[in-house]
Amino acid sequence: MPAVPNSRGTSTARRTRVHVVSDVHGNTEALARAGDGADALICLGDLVLFLDYADHSRGIFPDLFGVRNADRIVELRTARRFEEAREFGRGLWAGMDRNAAIVSAVRKQYAELFAAFPTPTYATYGNVDIPGLWPEYAHPGMTVLDGDRVEIGGRVFGFVGGGLKTPMNTPYEIGDEEYAAKIEAIGPVDVLCTHIPPEVPELTYDTVARRFERGSRALLDAIRRTRPRYALFGHVHQPLVRRMRIGATECVNVGHFASTGRPWALEW
Repeated sequence: MPAVPNSRGTSTARRTRVHVVSDVHGNTEALARAGDGADALICLGDLVLFLDYADHSRGIFPDLFGVRNADRIVELRTARRFEEAREFGRGLWAGMDRNAAIVSAVRKQYAELFAAFPTPTYATYGNVDIPGLWPEYAHPGMTVLDGDRVEIGGRVFGFVGGGLKTPMNTPYEIGDEEYAAKIEAIGPVDVLCTHIPPEVPELTYDTVARRFERGSRALLDAIRRTRPRYALFGHVHQPLVRRMRIGATECVNVGHFASTGRPWALEW
């Protein structure tokens, strides 16, 4: 890091500060302020708001089908009655071009969200994102990474986006082997940034939804093997534990940005 003079005229190393967000889910207003005071913003995905489980009037689903139908599908999913939820959804979508309707709605959200990202931003995808659309909206100050590394302030950050296969069938879910290959491709880093957590019960259990979300065994193995300083992730909105150590690594759920509007800060 470059040296800068202090008040006595001698040189000190300049510190680096990054802000990290995940699960933005349409909170454009807070996103526009998320990089304030930081050298860079890191986003761990889930920009799209398909359905707000806390406020069923918000998101693509209620915009298309109304709040009453949103109430019903949340009820079914929360009760883990996934097949009933899929059947209910199929009835609502009947006669509509589902893909076209969703892509149109996502494009509208992306136009607003990507315009709010500061420069520089380093971002990866969440499981509800549509990676194929990102190149249309990512401005020159953004770096999109998935299975890639980048240096920020002298530290190496690795990024893996998306989630693993679930009954929810969200847009960017991939198989365990493909996910593990991306983790392996990154190799040792100082900070490992993913959308989903490692497969640890305390980190994957959502206390409000009352269910385990899918974490990655390959990610857990990589943390134990390569020992990054930090493993940062989101995905689980109300985790049983937000922070824990695995060996030498501090594992941190950076928070549900859609509800808090506050980034998590890392400084060195």
